[in-house]
Amino acid sequence: MKLRRCLTVAATAVAALGVTALGPAAASGQETPAAAVEYVALGDSYASGVGAGSYDGSSGDCRRSTVAYPELWADANAPASFDFTACSGARTTDVLNNQLGPLDANTTLVSISIGGNDAGFASTMQTCVLQGTNACVSAVATANTYITNTLPGRLDTVYEAISTRAPNAEVVVLGYPRMYELDGSCWLGISEQSRAAINGAADNLSEVIGKRAADHGFTYGDVRPAFTGHEICSGDSWLHSVTWPIGDSYHPTAEGQSGGYYPVFENLA
Repeated sequence: MKLRRCLTVAATAVAALGVTALGPAAASGQETPAAAVEYVALGDSYASGVGAGSYDGSSGDCRRSTVAYPELWADANAPASFDFTACSGARTTDVLNNQLGPLDANTTLVSISIGGNDAGFASTMQTCVLQGTNACVSAVATANTYITNTLPGRLDTVYEAISTRAPNAEVVVLGYPRMYELDGSCWLGISEQSRAAINGAADNLSEVIGKRAADHGFTYGDVRPAFTGHEICSGDSWLHSVTWPIGDSYHPTAEGQSGGYYPVFENLA
């Protein structure tokens, strides 16, 4: 992790100054404990783990999974505190209104995946599945217009709120994968033209989120490379196509959380 790397570099530098520059604990051979990590996980269904199964019953309609990437990171790294407020269906306004409560000056790490629902992800996919290529391409174009023109301001508002409430936190923003492997193994379902349009919108969404995150001094985790070869139609998909329950459709599987999202976050946190 970045925090561990920084602590290692700092320890090496201090050691080079000699034992007289060290505090009493270090001089006596005792290890100085690393700073405690206070972690808060925000976001939408891609962060809460919809599609991965193993849901925490107490999370209700938010459908937080015990194998979602925030839970996997917390299990592996044992932070001093962990608050998981990500919720299925969340938009930027939901993050602002319902998820920021645990953030404060003691928070050291925040993760967030948000923006897809603002852009109408669910309704766009429904149009593509039910209404054919022309309607799909039109719906994707509408989503792209929103992503380009409106979403940046919505993200700015969320990111500013996070910085204000948790001024000492490292913030890692996770994006979204492309949905489809083009020229893949799918023979049924939506057309190749529709699949290409949806992938293009995913690229647009990733670029906008990455730019806004960088402008706020946050770290962006692009998950598209991790999911390459594991999209729908790949033969080894980490994403659900249309499935039952219907709410799992077009979300990462448990393998998508553990093999796609988690390694990206672990490398950046």
